[in-house]
Amino acid sequence: MSELKDFKCPNCGGRLEFDAQSQKLKCPYCEGTFDPEVFDEGNSFTVAGEKWEDENVLVYTCRSCGGTIMADKETAASSCPYCGNPVVMTSNVSGIYKPKKVIPFLLDKKQAKARYKEYLKGKVLLPDAFTNEATIDEMKGVYVPYWLFDGKASAKMWFDATRNRSWSEGDTICTETSYYKVFRSGSVRFEDIPVDASSKVDDALTQSLEPFDISQSKEFTDNYLAGYLADRYDVGVEESRDKANSRIANSTAALFSSTTGGYDTCVPSSSSMNIASGKQEYVLYPIWLLNVKYLGKLYTFAMNGQTGKFVGDLPYDKGKLTRILITVFAGVTAAATAVQYLLYLAR
Repeated sequence: MSELKDFKCPNCGGRLEFDAQSQKLKCPYCEGTFDPEVFDEGNSFTVAGEKWEDENVLVYTCRSCGGTIMADKETAASSCPYCGNPVVMTSNVSGIYKPKKVIPFLLDKKQAKARYKEYLKGKVLLPDAFTNEATIDEMKGVYVPYWLFDGKASAKMWFDATRNRSWSEGDTICTETSYYKVFRSGSVRFEDIPVDASSKVDDALTQSLEPFDISQSKEFTDNYLAGYLADRYDVGVEESRDKANSRIANSTAALFSSTTGGYDTCVPSSSSMNIASGKQEYVLYPIWLLNVKYLGKLYTFAMNGQTGKFVGDLPYDKGKLTRILITVFAGVTAAATAVQYLLYLAR
């Protein structure tokens, strides 16, 4: 039985094709070319190319969650930005892939703390642990690893739709329902679909911080790490590609559905979709993180270090709620007593 081989581009992971004009293997995504006589399929996939060796960048390991973060030698990394527990320095950066690009922080710690305090305004039931200045000062700037993916979705979708028409005939209201089969097809290209490459950060949290403006990214240099921490990826490119393809599929379906206006109801009935993967890049995005432990639960707050978008969940202090209810009840009781007394005097 013959066997098909799928040759992958060493630069971007795309599928290589033999190009008749150049007589070389050619990648349709990054346009890299390779001599078919010497191409080594054993080297057919490298995620970021250049290995990172740097004696000026230290690696810290969290005692609790096992997270690995990096910082320059002048940056103190006394606690993990993800779980808040102590970290220990282990070694210099060695043997990991170097990011291709980085979006530098545009908002500093002072601005991040101000955004956090603004976020807390008006929340009278908030536990004091969240407003303590020493706690807020633990906020850390972290470059979080992302994979960026390009892709193309070719899809066909069918919808079941209805239109209703009503009219009156004497005392009778008549309704006519018309049924339709709606069809949509087309292709959609996607560029720079971000996927969080750290298992220690909740994907829902990082997605809620989007969008980041990749047009403001810079070619990576460890100089951007000065004063900040950086996580290194622990979610592989293939697993991340599956997540990116899922986002592409959902976005394509939503786009097609948005074109089916003019009906009273319109629901998808069936679909077919093919997603062609393009290039991927390893990049770092800037995020401010603050962890607060309250009643045994960890609450994480995050801010986009480029745009200032802030997200997080807040608990309430049951003791404060009880005191407020008691105060309100006492006030209502006193008011009712006063009303009764005035009515008595008015007799």
